[in-house]
Amino acid sequence: MKLPELRPVEVTTFDQDGETAIRLRDPLGYAAGEAILSPLAFLIASGLDGEADRTDLQLAIKERTGGTGVPDEQIDEVVDFLDAQGFLHTPRFEVLRGEVNDAYRSVPVRPAALAGQVYSADPDTLREELNAYFECDDGPGPLPGNSDAHFRTRCLIVPHIDFARGGRSYAHGFHRLAQGPKPKTVIVFGVAHASPDAPFVMTRHDFDTPLGTLRADRAMIDRLAQTCDWNPFEDEIVHRDEHSIELPVVMLAHVYGSDINIVPILCGAFDVAAEDAHVERFLMACKAEAASEDVLILAGADLAHVGHTFGDEFEVDDGVIGHVRERDETDLAHALAGDPVSWYQSVMQDGNARRVCGLQCIYSALRSAEGHAGPGELLDYGYAHDPNGGIVSFSAIAAA
Repeated sequence: MKLPELRPVEVTTFDQDGETAIRLRDPLGYAAGEAILSPLAFLIASGLDGEADRTDLQLAIKERTGGTGVPDEQIDEVVDFLDAQGFLHTPRFEVLRGEVNDAYRSVPVRPAALAGQVYSADPDTLREELNAYFECDDGPGPLPGNSDAHFRTRCLIVPHIDFARGGRSYAHGFHRLAQGPKPKTVIVFGVAHASPDAPFVMTRHDFDTPLGTLRADRAMIDRLAQTCDWNPFEDEIVHRDEHSIELPVVMLAHVYGSDINIVPILCGAFDVAAEDAHVERFLMACKAEAASEDVLILAGADLAHVGHTFGDEFEVDDGVIGHVRERDETDLAHALAGDPVSWYQSVMQDGNARRVCGLQCIYSALRSAEGHAGPGELLDYGYAHDPNGGIVSFSAIAAA
């Protein structure tokens, strides 16, 4: 009998009482906790591909370990443990997924997941924190009090890194946005770091922030959903903890308060080169919605992720930083020209060796803004060190 398949998981190792242990975490958030496994138990788990039976798995482990035998009971014990935690594709997991999704959907407002952690939960303190990024030495200056119709921004690309590291770039982008009239609805593309299977994941939830609750434009969301031949809400639970939309939305609330509508869309890792008709149909629907001057296209997207914490073996020095900036500038030139395909191709010319996490997100924003926005302007570029070793680069771009 075939054994069930292990779901996609995040894997980390750590020391536990002098022994190596393996931690499994569910990036989609259905399995609430972590599964801690011994190295042998992890070998069993990693062999659960949905095709192997016990004998296949036992033979594979013997080959990998040089002869270690694993009894049926031990395999069953690991399978039962992982199934109980929600880490396997089984009927039990389908029940769990339904329960988690039902619970999430039963509340129409997405709480501010990072308030009190990444930014202050107190409104007054948060405003002071955000204003400081505008008014710092290399910031754009205080938010303008009046808007000018001639400065209407149609497409805005800002980071999604935390404010402490990318606040200046956020400030440059939103300062430019605030110079023009307030949009009625903002289509916010973010990065689905949890890597769901769908190319786009939507939600009808309003987004709460310490500065007010931004309402979801459910009518527009439903119109876009009708163009999908997948269920764009199937894994909407990934919105619950995702920061790539939350942080730009907090800045929107800082600029406009709660009197603005949003359409939150998380982008998966689709392949533009495959000319996926499903992706094209959805983005053409976004483009049609963006034809109205009252609609802003916004992308919360970082650029390169380079260094030890991201899997590179080399040290990040001035030479690496210079190379990252040079490649970023080459890629961004295509984004500034409003050419989504060239942007994608430029990033992918080396297989996206810099791990530009905003690849599909920026492509989606540029594709949706095509024909509605002119050439973009690079308002800010920067990078920040990752505390575990590495750098993340980001930028602010506005197109009118």
